[in-house]
Amino acid sequence: MKLSKFWGRIVMAATVLVVAAALVNMGSQYLSLQAFSRQAFEVAETYSVRIVRDEFGVPQIYGVTDPDTAFGLGYAQAEDDWATMQTTLVAARGRLARYAGQDAAPTDYIVQLLRIRELVEARYERDLSPATRALVEAYADGLNLYAAEHPRQIWSAELPVRGQDIIAGFVLRTPFMYGLDGDLAELFLDERQRTISMGSSETAFQLIDGERLPFGSNAFAIAPGRSADGATRLLINSHQPLEGPVAWYEARLHSEDGWDMAGATFPGAPLILHGFNPDLGWAHTVNKPDLSDIYVLETEGDRYRLDGEWLDLEHGTARLTVGIFGPVRWTVTRDMWWSRHGPVVRTDHGDYAIRYSGMDQIGQVEQWYAMNRATDFDSWMAAMEINAISSLNAVYADREGHIAYVYNARMPVRGEGYDWLQYLPGDRSELIWDEYLPLTAMPIYTDPDSGWLLSANQTPFDATEPADNIDASGYSSTFGIQPRYSNRAWRGLDLLRAQGSISRERLLEIKFDKVYSGQSPVARLVNELLAEDFTGDAAMTEAQSVLRRWDLATDTANREAALGVLVAVRCIGNLHTNDPWLMDPVEALRDSAAELMAHHGRLDPQWGEVNRLVRGELNIPIGGGPDVLRAIYAGAHDLDANGQLTAAAGDTSIMLVEWLADGSLDASAIIQYGAATLNESSPHFADQAPLFAAEQWRTLDLSLREGGYRPGEPH
Repeated sequence: MKLSKFWGRIVMAATVLVVAAALVNMGSQYLSLQAFSRQAFEVAETYSVRIVRDEFGVPQIYGVTDPDTAFGLGYAQAEDDWATMQTTLVAARGRLARYAGQDAAPTDYIVQLLRIRELVEARYERDLSPATRALVEAYADGLNLYAAEHPRQIWSAELPVRGQDIIAGFVLRTPFMYGLDGDLAELFLDERQRTISMGSSETAFQLIDGERLPFGSNAFAIAPGRSADGATRLLINSHQPLEGPVAWYEARLHSEDGWDMAGATFPGAPLILHGFNPDLGWAHTVNKPDLSDIYVLETEGDRYRLDGEWLDLEHGTARLTVGIFGPVRWTVTRDMWWSRHGPVVRTDHGDYAIRYSGMDQIGQVEQWYAMNRATDFDSWMAAMEINAISSLNAVYADREGHIAYVYNARMPVRGEGYDWLQYLPGDRSELIWDEYLPLTAMPIYTDPDSGWLLSANQTPFDATEPADNIDASGYSSTFGIQPRYSNRAWRGLDLLRAQGSISRERLLEIKFDKVYSGQSPVARLVNELLAEDFTGDAAMTEAQSVLRRWDLATDTANREAALGVLVAVRCIGNLHTNDPWLMDPVEALRDSAAELMAHHGRLDPQWGEVNRLVRGELNIPIGGGPDVLRAIYAGAHDLDANGQLTAAAGDTSIMLVEWLADGSLDASAIIQYGAATLNESSPHFADQAPLFAAEQWRTLDLSLREGGYRPGEPH
């Protein structure tokens, strides 16, 4: 027999075996799915809840108990965004690559390296209250009912969804909010990125920036003494991607047990993450305290030195199953290690251990649930002091007229004398912290005399009038509180400080302000380019003249913003540090001018011709830009084939909550697209987009609505 025929028969036989195994597996899954569906329908009958969709499709969910309401939220979210929720849940299991292919394998590896599933399984019964477990399990049941009704949309091998899956999603996402993903990615680069702190007291080291992505949020609180009409106002304005697993979803939750929240949440979250109830509300903004530490290990084979002794690294094996095509998958294994510090990454340039805030914490939902149920400032602060949410600022207001700003961080207790922003020596056990400071050790503002607070991702030591700001000298350098500002902070602080009383109308003008501050990197960049001598270069002289006319505004009619913003996004990193420009400014100006000429035939098209909000067939102009208070970030730095930039992140869910002087509560909201996040055939796929682009609001009806449908019923 010829060798080629031999190998051909071997390949054919192997293929037959793979296909046969796949068919057997599919048959087994079919039987399992039938049993799952029967169970899901039976469990659904135990819940008493109805879902009322308002005229924009936003779900208002009314349950008898809190778990009933959570069940309804799970079902409603699944109706609107099942694919995203399914992806999020499977990612937290470390099994995404089997469906998304090899690009998802690194995520699966990290989930297994961080031992997320093991942590949740070990602590689920011990650390979470029965009420919280009931909440997440009811939410999972809502997802299961939807899955049982839509078997063609699901990855049946991942069913049923359990309460532990919901918790695991929070455990995975929480440390990434303060940048753990960036630290992990840094370790896998070709070269070491930082030096080792050997006990120096100097703390001027600046972190090397990771990937420069949109980074921000705004939150305003105005006390009645500063408002023009005696109202207390909270403006919630988080900046997130417009689509995907961390895009906001709006809902109203109400139970007869007293849970009554309206606001925004993420796919896979069984409650409101920020919003308001009749008594109080809060907004989250991202902060960047130093909550993770990287240790350089001294290793010899699979041992590492600690306090002069050689200890064995703990070893494990990650199983990464990668989808190839159809039902065919391939499983590969990768080594994993751990030291007493935490997970270990072994590279050509060294072996590193990483320790991070919240690595032993699964109580995020417990804390957010207590915040949802709070009725006054004391009970809300008691919820915050659970300190299970490792980072995220919180700006607060309530019907009694109180306002507050909490620089929230689950801060490790670290010894002085080391620069904890650098890498640390891994051979000293005294550097392996295992305690946390109480939340009250962080900067907290309560009812400042100024009557207003602003968080726009700036240093917490400049959040109101100068006389009321917290003194930075009272806080340890080991906290790693960054001294950074954003343009939104510079601009917002200037505008608020220029006001006497602040009316509703003026607050909204400030929120939708579209101008770069004279202190911003954008202004500095423009000034550098205006100082260049382009004599003899007609094209660059004309481009320079456009920049000279620019008032640093980004309204849709502005004719200089297109050139200015295109140059800025090429040169300025998202963290707004004083590091060198990402690109030579002269080359950035030349390239940006050439792009505009190629697509528009002029250097000064109206900004609205370039900056667009696109949703399905809808393509409309939108004002604002990167890091202005009306924050709009494009998904790319280059114009597309139509000569446009498409909004991909920034302003998304925006809410204005007002406790008026007469004791009544008003609320307005808007979101970037619509409630039906993935269903293009739905009338709610893009029905809010024109309002969002026009900076118009939906007035929220806070009354209890009749009618609606039970999950699982036709509607």
